Amino acid sequence: MTISYTWRGAFDNAEMNGLHAEAFETRAFDEAEWNWAELVHRHSLGWVVARDDAALVGFVNVPWDGLVHAWIQDTMGAATARRHGIGAELVAVAVREARRAGCE
Repeated sequence: MTISYTWRGAFDNAEMNGLHAEAFETRAFDEAEWNWAELVHRHSLGWVVARDDAALVGFVNVPWDGLVHAWIQDTMGAATARRHGIGAELVAVAVREARRAGCE
C-alpha cells in the first residue's frame, strides 16, 4: 500500500459520499444532497485527500474562521486502509498546512 497525501487534493462528490458512508456507517448521499466540493471550497481553509493509487482511502477537512482559527473535522478512512497510520498522517498534513497558512 503506497499512500499519497494531497493538500486541497481533487476528488469527486460520488467518491466522497461513498467514503463518508463507509466511514460513518450511513447511507451514501448523492451530490444533490451533499455536495462536498461546493462545501469545502466555500467553508474550508483546505482539506487533505489520501489515495492508494487512484482510490480515495482517506480525507480530513479543515474549516476555518477566515482569520487565524482552523480546526479538523470529517476525518474519514476507508475500511481497507485503517490501522495503517493514514488518519495520523492526514491530521499531520492538515496541521502543517494550516500553520503554513498562518492559523494557530
